[in-house]
Amino acid sequence: MRVQERESDGKPRGDSRLRRTVDIVVTLVLLPVLLVPMLVLALLVRCTGRGPALFRQWRVGRGLRPFVILKFRSMTAGADRAGPAVSGAADPRVTRVGRWLRRTHLDELPQLVNVLRGEMTLVGPRPEVERFLPYYTRDELRLLDVRPGVVGPGALYVTRRDGELGGAAGAEECYVELQLHTKLALDRAYLCDRRLRADLGLMARAVSISRRKSS
Repeated sequence: MRVQERESDGKPRGDSRLRRTVDIVVTLVLLPVLLVPMLVLALLVRCTGRGPALFRQWRVGRGLRPFVILKFRSMTAGADRAGPAVSGAADPRVTRVGRWLRRTHLDELPQLVNVLRGEMTLVGPRPEVERFLPYYTRDELRLLDVRPGVVGPGALYVTRRDGELGGAAGAEECYVELQLHTKLALDRAYLCDRRLRADLGLMARAVSISRRKSS
């Protein structure tokens, strides 16, 4: 109820030139700093299991345009073709290194390249796998009017509840029934209160969750 009240207070705030400028500047600063750690993580993924270091998956971006999202691979090679499109903490397809990468959110670092390309923004609703779009309502589809984000309130909500999805069997049904619409409501409410303070708060929460799960 509180989410709906906040959403009705204003109109969703979309992308802007200032936001895009900030994305480019921050990404150009972070990528050189994180280059060596990212190479180490890529080597760690390659040395602890078969398959490439990077996981590539088609997602739906702004204006319903598909793009390839980049992550460090956290599941066994080919797992996305052999099971559901979502995975929980107990999913047997997730590797040992992958569980650590997910807990710390380090698997998301390659998405800085997506941000630099203009396919994503640093803070915003997470991009969706196309197969889940039929479950969106007309109002929820308006989230696709903006660039998807690396960090977002809906994504943080799903992260805290990843235990609900259990193993691979039935994970997609659980995601749709238990998480999807609450996640989207949080993202819609965020867009109505989209400002620097909200963005910084979400980034701080993401760092806090990562530290808590890695300890």
